Amino acid sequence: MNTTIWMALALVLVLEGLGPMFLPRIWRRMILAMAQMPDRLLHRFGGGLVVAGVVIYYMVSVHAS
Repeated sequence: MNTTIWMALALVLVLEGLGPMFLPRIWRRMILAMAQMPDRLLHRFGGGLVVAGVVIYYMVSVHAS
């Protein structure tokens, strides 16, 4: 895999770890609220995140060349 992809994955892991590390109560409430959301809403939210990620990746890769 490309080094950039590994660096991006590492950054995601760091950012994901900051929530439970520094704001455990808020993070726990957010997870509980998400667990109560309907599946359809979670699917749309996840799809939106995937689309946003692909768009950002495309924009960065086009401008880097």
